Amino acid sequence: MDLGLHDKVIIVTGGGLGIGAAISHACAAEGAIPVVINNDGDAIQANLEIMRRQNQRFGFLPMWLDSPESCRSAVEKTLAEFGRIDALVNNIGINDNVGLEHGTPERFMTSLQRNLWHYYSMAHFCLPALKESRGSILNTSSKVAVTGQGGTSGYAAAKGAQLALTREWAVELAPLGIRVNAIVPSEVWTPAYEIWLSTFPNPEEKKAAITRNIPLGARMTTPAEIAATAVFLLSERSSHTTGQHLFVDGGYAHLDRASTAYRPT
Repeated sequence: MDLGLHDKVIIVTGGGLGIGAAISHACAAEGAIPVVINNDGDAIQANLEIMRRQNQRFGFLPMWLDSPESCRSAVEKTLAEFGRIDALVNNIGINDNVGLEHGTPERFMTSLQRNLWHYYSMAHFCLPALKESRGSILNTSSKVAVTGQGGTSGYAAAKGAQLALTREWAVELAPLGIRVNAIVPSEVWTPAYEIWLSTFPNPEEKKAAITRNIPLGARMTTPAEIAATAVFLLSERSSHTTGQHLFVDGGYAHLDRASTAYRPT
């Protein structure tokens, strides 16, 4: 299926690792031009090299989106190089474990800055270009926004706000023909997830305990599965879809856990 993304310029924040990298690769495979915004490093360069070897077009801005000024700069640099913006994928975030009991108000505010403020800033500065292209915005949230996790108030608040902003922006931007949706992953096998598992005494046992409760296939979601949904939402094939929260998680967040209770181990 041709998704009609050829030559579309798509900003992907955090587009060099994990889910973001998968989205960047999927966009490039469809003939789009992903503009990867990420701090630099060997792993990021390895992912960019995949697109180079396949002669796919992309942009790369090695920078942190840690202030409104850096977000404005990222948008200005994208427009200077490519002349247009057709979509924004807000994706950067970190589950930083700023809890209620063991956190502080100061750390909570820092967590919001890491996980939320740049979503608004990037959308704000991209908006004039998106109005011209009648483009779209895709926010990457998390199941933590709807299920909770415990011990991560900052991340949960940011992810919940991202879902609220998805609906708010969808209403505000509908008259302009700009669609806004959110994708909601649960347990996705990424390098960051693997590092988190390594903090447990028995990582494989912990992984098995998690996957046992994923109804569809008793396995984690792959980044490529997230990316496949993402490129569809960014494309004109989903031209009448806006304000939606799409869960790509094998039923983890919503299906009855009884469906997994008697699964053989």
